[in-house]
Amino acid sequence: MSVTRTAVTGVGGYLPETILSNADFTRMVDTTDEWIVARTGIRKRHKAAGTQLTSDLAVEAAKIALEAAGRTIEDIDLIIVATTTPDMTFPSTASIVQAKLGVPGGAAFDVQAVCSGFVYALSVADGFVARGLSKCALVIGAEVMSRILDYTDRSTCILFGDGAGAVVLEPAEGQGTAQDTGILSFDLQCDGSKTDLLYVDGGVFDSGQHVGKIRMQGNQVFKHAVQKISEAAESAIHKAGLDHQAVDWFIPHQANQRILDGVADRLGLDRGKVISTVAEHANTSAASIPLAWYAGIQDGRVKKGDLVLIEALGGGLTWAAAAIRL
Repeated sequence: MSVTRTAVTGVGGYLPETILSNADFTRMVDTTDEWIVARTGIRKRHKAAGTQLTSDLAVEAAKIALEAAGRTIEDIDLIIVATTTPDMTFPSTASIVQAKLGVPGGAAFDVQAVCSGFVYALSVADGFVARGLSKCALVIGAEVMSRILDYTDRSTCILFGDGAGAVVLEPAEGQGTAQDTGILSFDLQCDGSKTDLLYVDGGVFDSGQHVGKIRMQGNQVFKHAVQKISEAAESAIHKAGLDHQAVDWFIPHQANQRILDGVADRLGLDRGKVISTVAEHANTSAASIPLAWYAGIQDGRVKKGDLVLIEALGGGLTWAAAAIRL
């Protein structure tokens, strides 16, 4: 029986020009390059210029994804931006991206699930495309995390960077089997009782009316990350009717190399199948999966027909995974 799948037809990524190395952080806080690399795997991260907004990064990534898909702005009928650092409280960053790209119409809105945002946004877009409500959707993960970092807190300021990644989604006909091209399965979860493990201590209703900075109980987040991400990934593989051997590439949220290795080992995946870019751009929150995906395409590893497994965990706590055949 023929079914409509949501196919990924283009992937793009963008990183700001300014780079902060580990050496730069040794002049800000009590740390060393050796300590950062050993604990996180991070060697550098990118930082947006003072005039660059999240929407600016998103637009650059979207242009690259559209070119890869062979589509133009006139084709776009849906834009979803996953971000925890929007340009403004409202309107949505997606609506600003629509205007900056010059897209003539269609729906546009944001999704906020922090680091899990890209997978959450992908699941929403899948509903539009698979039901015939969108013929060409842009899903973008974009963050300017540097604006919410406390550069006196060595436990968090070293971890995050700025960037954007985007995918173009279009309908594709399949037979309803695991061999179909397109998104095969999702697993999305949240445990709101763990809000205190990772959050920003400010916002619209903060009495001090300050933007707020990231606060994290790193050891607790690490403990939950390996377990929860592994469970979601296992579920996504199972829902797709596949096993671990079918996975060609594991493209995880780029939070910490130790987490990436821990999840791969727990899933029984060869570490050689892991696309890791955390050393190059650190944790870019909702942007990290599409940025790693784009890197894997650029260097020739990720190819059409491959089965990719993506996953993330972020504040909320939220976590999610998806199985996708390219």
